[in-house]
Amino acid sequence: IPEQSRIISVLSDGLGSGVKANILASMTAAMACRFAASNMDFLHCAEIMMDALPVCQVRKISYATFTIVDCHHSGRTRVIEMDSPGFLLIRRGRIVPLQSEEKASPRWQDRRLRFTELELEPDDRIVLYSDGISQAGLGSAEYPLGWREEGCRDYVLDQVADNPSISARHLAENILVAALTREPRRRAQDDMSAGVIYFRHPRRLIVLSGPPYSKGRDGEYARMLEEFDGKKVICGGTTATILGRELAREVTLDLRGSSLELPPLSRMPGVDLVTEGILTLTSAAQMLEDAALLRDNNPAAMLVDLMLESDVIGFVVGSRINEAHQDPNLPMDIEIRRNIIKRIAKTLEDRYLKEVSVQYI
Repeated sequence: IPEQSRIISVLSDGLGSGVKANILASMTAAMACRFAASNMDFLHCAEIMMDALPVCQVRKISYATFTIVDCHHSGRTRVIEMDSPGFLLIRRGRIVPLQSEEKASPRWQDRRLRFTELELEPDDRIVLYSDGISQAGLGSAEYPLGWREEGCRDYVLDQVADNPSISARHLAENILVAALTREPRRRAQDDMSAGVIYFRHPRRLIVLSGPPYSKGRDGEYARMLEEFDGKKVICGGTTATILGRELAREVTLDLRGSSLELPPLSRMPGVDLVTEGILTLTSAAQMLEDAALLRDNNPAAMLVDLMLESDVIGFVVGSRINEAHQDPNLPMDIEIRRNIIKRIAKTLEDRYLKEVSVQYI
């Protein structure tokens, strides 16, 4: 909710697994998000949610656990839990003991809600997960009682100790992978979800792509790159040539992450990533829209990883027409540079909650 400087996150786990559990969890998450945003009395909201959920034909109950985290940019945070494994608050590498208030619904006596009020500090992390994580390996010789909440807690603390700046995305992915490795044949016996909220100063990224409309603005273009405080990316061979010339820096070929589908990387001192232009941007847009875990190690995946690791992303787009893009032999799905960047910017804003700006030069 940008106008209120709030971010509301909900993790819900439906009864059982499969399609029914997905329906229960999806309905619960959607309702919980709306109710939390409305600032209604949440005990009453929980009763409405329980009444609205479809009843399981086998167990004759409607049931889904949830954890709601309502964060304000000032650090003021409220967490509401029902039957989920307790969330973790990590500060300076340690678990912070929490003071919570429990309330029972008059109509659903077996459902108890736990309310926790927090004042987050810079570098604090909130970690939440479903019981599929804490019960990973249940019944196995090594984990007869499952991984348990203590095992999850110790693993998370080890991860933060090994890499104090680990991102929320990578920590959540690592928790999932660690839980799966404790399962027989690495197949989840129950639904697994993990979420991490990292309260920190924004990470900034600038992406320059395309030559300026006027050659007289090449120097201005180079200053934008040189003076930017954050990560820096260049997309486009012509763009890299212009910036290298203006900044008196050598551009060299780099075969790291080379693939058959995309042209290889280049290197320039002071720049975090230098890639080809339209092909790489088109591939990156598709990866962002698919929202899959990044398993490739090609230039587009590296670009996506940098964007997902950043919070404030600025695109500076050159408006000069590149004659190479008018070649009718190029694939039909290649779009004009400004359109593909608009597509990337919209996905970053809508799906990943990034703060994005696009400037044309």
